[in-house]
Amino acid sequence: MRRHAVRSLSLLAVTATAALSVAAAPPGVDARARDATPAKVPLAVGYGGAVSSVDADASAAGIEVLRRGGNAVDAAVATAAALGVTEPYSAGVGGGGYFVYYDARHRKVHTIDGRETAPRSATDKLFVENGQPLPFNDAVTSGLSVGVPGTPATWDTALRSWGSRSLRDVLGPAERLAHDGFAVDATFRSQTEANQARFKDFPATAALFLPGGQPPAVGSTLKNPDLARTYAELGRKGVSAVYSGGIGADIVNTVRKPPVDPAATRVVRPGDLTTADLKAYKAKPQSPTRVSYRGLDVYGMAPSSSGGTTVGEALNILERTGRLSRLSEAQYLHRFLEASRISFADRGRWVGDPAFEKVPTAGLLSRSFADSRACLIKDDAVLTSPVAPGDPYHPARCASGGKAAPTTYEGESTTHLTVADKWGNVVAYTLTIEQTGGSAITVPGRGFLLNNELTDFSFVPASPAVHDPNLPGPGKRPRSSMSPTIVLKDGRADFALGSPGGATIITTVLQVLTEHVDRGMPLVDAIAAPRASQRNAAAAQVEPAFLASDVAAELKDIGHSFADAGEIGATTGVQRLPDGRWLAAAETVRRGGGSALVVQSTTR
Repeated sequence: MRRHAVRSLSLLAVTATAALSVAAAPPGVDARARDATPAKVPLAVGYGGAVSSVDADASAAGIEVLRRGGNAVDAAVATAAALGVTEPYSAGVGGGGYFVYYDARHRKVHTIDGRETAPRSATDKLFVENGQPLPFNDAVTSGLSVGVPGTPATWDTALRSWGSRSLRDVLGPAERLAHDGFAVDATFRSQTEANQARFKDFPATAALFLPGGQPPAVGSTLKNPDLARTYAELGRKGVSAVYSGGIGADIVNTVRKPPVDPAATRVVRPGDLTTADLKAYKAKPQSPTRVSYRGLDVYGMAPSSSGGTTVGEALNILERTGRLSRLSEAQYLHRFLEASRISFADRGRWVGDPAFEKVPTAGLLSRSFADSRACLIKDDAVLTSPVAPGDPYHPARCASGGKAAPTTYEGESTTHLTVADKWGNVVAYTLTIEQTGGSAITVPGRGFLLNNELTDFSFVPASPAVHDPNLPGPGKRPRSSMSPTIVLKDGRADFALGSPGGATIITTVLQVLTEHVDRGMPLVDAIAAPRASQRNAAAAQVEPAFLASDVAAELKDIGHSFADAGEIGATTGVQRLPDGRWLAAAETVRRGGGSALVVQSTTR
């Protein structure tokens, strides 16, 4: 009954979203921008390839590249660059991310770690002053929080390795979008309002995002000519313009001497980023994580991301608890929450940048370790958080590998896109500048915000008695929860997905994946379903619809505790259908709804 109800609700939401996307512009705003924006719908089916993102203009940029003969990698970079225009508070040239690619010809999955790095001068006391950790918000809005951007290097590495178009070619749609402008929606205005106090303290940021000193009106056109020129320069000169050229020099100057309004009272600490740090940066091609789940092969990001290991461990645990398809909704969600709790305990103890920490990736994903952890789950009881980590080097039934430590905070603003092409290649790409608005510092004359990614490090150990693998260090990559995921069936891409949401990314991907695979939900309905996120805390964060449901009451009776988190994540996905068509799926409501497009739409 519940699955039928969710399906009906999502179909109504598709209709409502489509209707809203073509509503009349408010008086006094530019109707031309509205008319140029494609309709925003969360479900599309057809041939020739598919793109799903949170934004209609960005998805359209990817589709344009596919229609001109580009492949999934080309389209993914084009979509990401367009998101840098329309979702500048979540992604852009000043950030980083993780790129997962399925090569249909060779039936192989590849990944790129494009995470930002700390300056080579950074120590484990990067965010400590006078013996105390800095207040989080002070650290965020500062040069201290800015890591070396990895996004341009990720684009370049992906295109050189597997693309068929030049960087200049695929940046074309985003360059035009930045020059001509896009229609401001309610989500963009709301995010601007939430950051208005920060943005006004930086003249370049205020000039771009606070026209006339106020957030832009819904329906108005926001243009970014500086970013258009930046994209044009990247197209002409390549990403060396960032890592050893003029764009990079401007980034360094901005970090070291943050351009603060003289009238501002905010204390904005400078960072210590150098041109040598930029020159030393490399996006890292590396092997993916892989687990087998219900006969499918699930591929994700290995460390420095914790996404692949934590999603993979939780799936291994869930597979060992039996067939989730035969359980009631409450029983299924209980096991999902407990598996999430356990895998987060292990993530906190063991996962960091493998260039600095000994990360037991194979052990965390082993069957023997999953067996040793799955036995902790009881159908009639709830574990007490924080749960102690297990020992993947010496798995022992229901035994811990040390003392428990709480999960550290991670910013929640990111974006995700998924792309497929007519040849069967697939990309799942999650990119970010960390929290909404990043550091709030726009590089003057360049049109993009700088990240605050280094605040993803632990400022001090989560527990003094437990080794923390995520402390800052010179050139170190902060641990991430980004979880771009591609699932294969019999060696071919079956579906792919990912989400923003900080540490909730892991539980969102896990929940959508198991709702789809185990509970039989169509992908768009699994994306629309109310979410819960247990991250080894006393209370799981849940959405209001989940909190109000009958199943929440059943789970409370077992012993679960819940806290209202508002909106969790904004998933996008693609799926290959048995007849060879592609299905693109996105959010029906979250972040104003997502945008799913295909090259050639079909109705049958």
